[in-house]
Amino acid sequence: MNTAPPRIHVEIEPSILYFGTPVVLLSTENQDGSFNLAPISSAWALGQTVVMGLGPDGQTAHNLGSRPDLVINLPAPAQWPAVERLAALTGRSPVPSGKPEDCRFEPDKFAAADLTGEPSHLVRPPRVAGCPIQLEARAGRVQPDVFGDFLIVEAVVCKVHADSRIVVPGTDHIDPAAWSPLIYNFRHYFGLGPELGHSYRTRTPRRSHPPGPRGVSNGGC
Repeated sequence: MNTAPPRIHVEIEPSILYFGTPVVLLSTENQDGSFNLAPISSAWALGQTVVMGLGPDGQTAHNLGSRPDLVINLPAPAQWPAVERLAALTGRSPVPSGKPEDCRFEPDKFAAADLTGEPSHLVRPPRVAGCPIQLEARAGRVQPDVFGDFLIVEAVVCKVHADSRIVVPGTDHIDPAAWSPLIYNFRHYFGLGPELGHSYRTRTPRRSHPPGPRGVSNGGC
């Protein structure tokens, strides 16, 4: 018998509905041929498309309006200090009025964050060295959200680079036991906890864990 007390829900009015997702570092090309690097935490993938939400005044949005190439870099949890070093920087000069008061212009964000770029294969912006997963992509559609406060970017991934240590040997599958994304959870950084189970649709089952409940998998049947 379940003796746990019932959960009590309260009605709240959060200032923003921003529960966060895995952190992404986006590298894009500036008009002068240099490169911008920006952290975002509103991104999700479906098939070969990654959908992202951006502020409309940042350098990333400015770049993607005319230069659609980008790299979607997924950092590891230990890289959160580098991500945070980028948080108060912008590639726009003068600093857009919509940015926080402590935001400052920085033309070389790779150096400011102590990160290194490495050449991409199919797009001009560099990958971020040290990020376990790097997705070369092109923005296929950039448009305002329904309220006009943000930009929604739909990017088509054209090449995936994965650290060999997180790939199941001899396959094209990421090993979920070896890969942990950096999660931005209500503006705090987290990694993943221990595995609880797996979906019946997984292609990388592990015998030590039972499959999860049927209704939990992405997309259903």
